[in-house]
Amino acid sequence: MNFNSVVFLFCFMPLALGLYYLVPGRVKNAVLLVESLLFFCWGGITWLPLAVGMVAINYAAGLLLASLPAGGKRKIVLIAAIVLTAAALVYCKYTNFLLDTLNVIASTGFAKLSFLDVLPLGISYYTFKLISYTADVYTGKVKAERSPVVFAVYVLMYPQLIVGPIVKYRDMADVLHQTQGRCTLQKAQDGAEMFVFGLAKKVILADSIAALWQDIIGTGGIGLANASLPLAWLGIIAYSLQLYFDFAGYSEMSNGLSLMMGFECPANFNLPYISGSITEFWRRWHISLSGWFRDYIYIPLGGNRCSAGRRC
Repeated sequence: MNFNSVVFLFCFMPLALGLYYLVPGRVKNAVLLVESLLFFCWGGITWLPLAVGMVAINYAAGLLLASLPAGGKRKIVLIAAIVLTAAALVYCKYTNFLLDTLNVIASTGFAKLSFLDVLPLGISYYTFKLISYTADVYTGKVKAERSPVVFAVYVLMYPQLIVGPIVKYRDMADVLHQTQGRCTLQKAQDGAEMFVFGLAKKVILADSIAALWQDIIGTGGIGLANASLPLAWLGIIAYSLQLYFDFAGYSEMSNGLSLMMGFECPANFNLPYISGSITEFWRRWHISLSGWFRDYIYIPLGGNRCSAGRRC
């Protein structure tokens, strides 16, 4: 989460929540969409057309899939929507990496694309959301969303924009269409408590532990080359804990804020460092991402019911 996003979250969140609570249920989605767009544009509007375009492509793809009979045309729509959506993510996140790699391997002189130094806010998360939605419409797990406002809110709602979790449309659809009783005092209380616990994980634990790690490897610190073996291990443990509390804390803040708005989202971490194996760790760390890969890549490619080579 960059500094501008933090400023928006803490300075404008009370105003955004207050307005969201005050408006009638039938316009809550419109208000949430405006707030999410303001949040998205807080650091600049450069990437807004890309986000709007990706939302429009998958919204249209969902409507097309709903109108077409079973057959090859539906598969073409699905593949086209996924390719265009994934291509935007790959272009933004990996173009400079690929150019640097080519320069090293082939001694070429490609210049980096400077405008890609600042990535679109949350592009990884809303890309995964969009692909899951279009795939679910294709397989009949959800009906295509007819309202562009509701669909855009699902994709871009600001609590989930930068740290997830990756929530499937089918898990949010009922609340998105709920105009009465979406926000309750109990949800607000539980959400605020969750938000505070997440904030504590980030500020009290993650940031404090990060200072220990920086004292070992940072400028003016001991220096990793000068650290003793026990101190090096202490630094490794500190870094691991800082990484966990930072990410888990932000995820809990996101879920708490979503709950205050009426949306119950799944936990994204489940004590990953007590895992007994890499497989168990995969299931406990960034749960929504590992679940996404399972549901939309691993199982569609055959899961554990195919040959060992295909599975690998």
